[in-house]
Amino acid sequence: MTAGILLIDDHPLFRSGVAQLVRADPELALLGEAGDGATGIELAEKLDPALILIDLNMKQMNGIETLRALKARKLRARCVMLTVSDDGQDVLEAMRAGADGYLLKDLEPEELSLRIKQAVTGQMVIEGSLAGLLTEALNAPPKVDASDLTDREREILGLLADGRSNKEIARVLGIADATVKVHIKHLLRKLNVKSRLEAAVWALQNPHFRQSVTD
Repeated sequence: MTAGILLIDDHPLFRSGVAQLVRADPELALLGEAGDGATGIELAEKLDPALILIDLNMKQMNGIETLRALKARKLRARCVMLTVSDDGQDVLEAMRAGADGYLLKDLEPEELSLRIKQAVTGQMVIEGSLAGLLTEALNAPPKVDASDLTDREREILGLLADGRSNKEIARVLGIADATVKVHIKHLLRKLNVKSRLEAAVWALQNPHFRQSVTD
């Protein structure tokens, strides 16, 4: 089964290149393209894609505004920013707006194709260098020892770092969706972050925590 992709980017040449890349992969299907945020939102509601790639710097309605509008519509699609900006504040703003990943346009085609497919399967896609910039943009919040989290919070954080959704976490742990949400709320407060993706980045940036989860 192929995964439907929607592109939202106001640069026709780049959009054409990504479209060609998507069409060349038998695991992906290009459902549509949009040159602006408003058109992209209309297409997303009509086409129901699995993944939406969104440019950050667009005229009229920028990528963050487009992302927020898409998230407000509760679509099933995962949303990944695909941009030239490697500014830590841009990464942070996208994460806090609900982005499921943040990729740079200078990725090699093979790498971009791989990241797109990872995002479709529910994984968080953010390059290592950008994860470091995100950490800096968070104004270096206090480092938290994994022992400050409960065992259940540690399990859930590990699953967040693996890109799992609330429903998937609930199924893996045998608990209710509502219970997962409560645990996530508590661990976000303890880690001094505002989004689940920021928490996942924290876990990926903390080798001691990742090791303690897998032991």
